[in-house]
Amino acid sequence: MKIAVVAPSCTLKPEAAEAVAAIVAARRDAELFIHPQCFLSDAHFAGPDAARLAALREVIADDSVDVVWFARGGYGSNRIAEAAARNLPPAAFAKRYLGYSDAGFLLAAFDKAGLSVAHGPMPQDVMRDGGDAAIHRALDWLVRRDPAAVESSLKPGKRAMAFNLTVLSSLLGTALEPNFAGAELLIEDIAEHEYRIDRAMFHVTGSAAVRRCAAIRMGRMSEIPDNDPPFGMAAEAIVKDWCGRAGIAFAGSADIGHDAANRVVPFDLARN
Repeated sequence: MKIAVVAPSCTLKPEAAEAVAAIVAARRDAELFIHPQCFLSDAHFAGPDAARLAALREVIADDSVDVVWFARGGYGSNRIAEAAARNLPPAAFAKRYLGYSDAGFLLAAFDKAGLSVAHGPMPQDVMRDGGDAAIHRALDWLVRRDPAAVESSLKPGKRAMAFNLTVLSSLLGTALEPNFAGAELLIEDIAEHEYRIDRAMFHVTGSAAVRRCAAIRMGRMSEIPDNDPPFGMAAEAIVKDWCGRAGIAFAGSADIGHDAANRVVPFDLARN
C-alpha cells in the first residue's frame, strides 16, 4: 500500500516527517511518500495556493497511490478545496483520504464528490505527547482496517461524519457542504472561547442541512481560554442547549479531538 502525504494548509515540520517515516519503515506494511510540497513555505501556508492544489491533484490522479494523508491542520485547505474536488480523475475514487481539523474542508468536499474519507490523526500529530500512538492508530486503520482504531460509538453500516466545529460552521452554505441526512455528526474544537462555541453552535444547529442529521456527539473541546466575565455555560451545556433548541438529538460524547487520543471516524463505514 502506498500512502502519499500532502500539505493542503500549513508546512509539515521536518522532524515530524522523519518520525512518521521511521514508524512506517519499522512497521513494514506500507510505503510512505511525503510530497516535497509539504516543506514549502509561503507566509502562513505550505506554498502558495497553486502549489498546494497542484500537489494534491497530482497524488489524487496517481494510480500508484492508495491513500492520501493530509499532513497537518492550521488554516488554508478551504482556499483550494472546491478546485480540488472539481473534475476528479477516475483514480481519485479508488483512494482513501484521512485528516481532520482544517482538513475538514477537504473531507466535506471529497465526501460530497463520492470519495472515501475519514477523520483521523495526521503526520504532524506525532509531535504531540503520545503522538506515536496516534500515528499507529491512523496506519492501523489505513492499512488493516483495524476496528480498534475507530471511534467506538460508531455503528457498522451507519453513516457518521466528524468535523472541527469552527470548520463545520464555516463550510455550511458553501459549495463544500456535504449531505448530513441520517448521519451521526461528531464535533470537536480547540482554543475557542465558550462564547465562540455558542456562536458556532447557533450557526450549525440553525442550518436546515444539519437538522437532517440523526444526532450530534461531542468530542473534546480543549484549551478553552478564560473569558472575562465568565460566559456562564460549559461547552457541553452549550452543545446540549443548541441541540435541544433545534430538535437535534444529543447522543453523548465522542473520543475525538486535537490530541493523541483522537480516533478515526470513517464517514461511511460501508464504503470505507
